[in-house]
Amino acid sequence: MVTVITVMKFILGRKENMVSFVGSDGLATGATLLSVGPLVVTQVKTKETDGYNAIQVGFGTRATKNISKSVLGHTKDLGNFSVIREFRVEDVGVWKKGDTIDASSFMVGDDVTVSGTSKGKGFQGTVKRHGFHGGPRTHGQKHSEREPGSIGGGGRAGGRVAKGMRMAGRMGSDRITVKGLHILGVDTENGKILVSGCVPGHTGTLVEVVSK
Repeated sequence: MVTVITVMKFILGRKENMVSFVGSDGLATGATLLSVGPLVVTQVKTKETDGYNAIQVGFGTRATKNISKSVLGHTKDLGNFSVIREFRVEDVGVWKKGDTIDASSFMVGDDVTVSGTSKGKGFQGTVKRHGFHGGPRTHGQKHSEREPGSIGGGGRAGGRVAKGMRMAGRMGSDRITVKGLHILGVDTENGKILVSGCVPGHTGTLVEVVSK
């Protein structure tokens, strides 16, 4: 997964829970608490050597037996990371291998974009998945209140089901990016940041926080 940014503010974290935040104006708004960093820079990629500028970072820990030898050789003495991600940047001159990135990179008021994987909802019908209204509840209705209705036939798409037809199927577990959020609080000692609004995923979901 690669994210392209121009300003050097980014971090990985885990979604903890939603809270109610009361601002200085006395108004309560929804916010999400994230446990972030620290990240360790595992590689600095440049256009000359790799064809593009990017910062590769490692996050979290996992048992050595669960990591391939190639990855162990790549990270060496930097740590046994559970997650390795890249962030494309315009200028890589401010980083070097082994640098640490933590919550102190962000400040209250920073505008951020948060990306993560949404909750998986399994196989769902058209009413839940696409917002279909279903059939009427009177006029002879019996077993088809939530049925999708016609999906094609001889008079449509040449007697076949058209590609892209909205039907029942797997729902959720998609990569979602939420823009227009901002930092409400930063706890550098405990590695937590408070972000306005909702963040995709369940408790423990890996999220990317980028300030543009």
